[in-house]
Amino acid sequence: MNIEVRYYTKTGNTKRLAEAVAKAVGAEAKPISEPVAEKADILFLGNSYYAFSIDPEVRNFIKALDKEKVGKIVNFGSAAMLNSTYKKVKAEADKVGIEVDEREFHCKGEFKGLHKGRPNDDDIKAAAEFAKSIIGG
Repeated sequence: MNIEVRYYTKTGNTKRLAEAVAKAVGAEAKPISEPVAEKADILFLGNSYYAFSIDPEVRNFIKALDKEKVGKIVNFGSAAMLNSTYKKVKAEADKVGIEVDEREFHCKGEFKGLHKGRPNDDDIKAAAEFAKSIIGG
């Protein structure tokens, strides 16, 4: 099974989660500026809310995905105020015909003093355990 991990972050929170996910599944965490070049059975996609939506760069990344190369997307991320980006990611993935697994990982993220220290060590561990559960490990 080929697994890819991509993330988008402005604060570094999602990058920390992506690195934990990637380590847990034996992959490398890469920013969304690096396209998915090889066939991926699973693409773990880390992102967050910015101005109450997913960032346009995340939207454009999903639009550029090749449905012949990506089996399914597994969403993960953190946010200070809002919860899951699942619906936004799924809406974009549906447009290009890529399945989004209904399971996802989300935790609080620090932003401007809110949720100081998050994601914390427990969140990082939970993200890794989540990723292992997805691949059956």
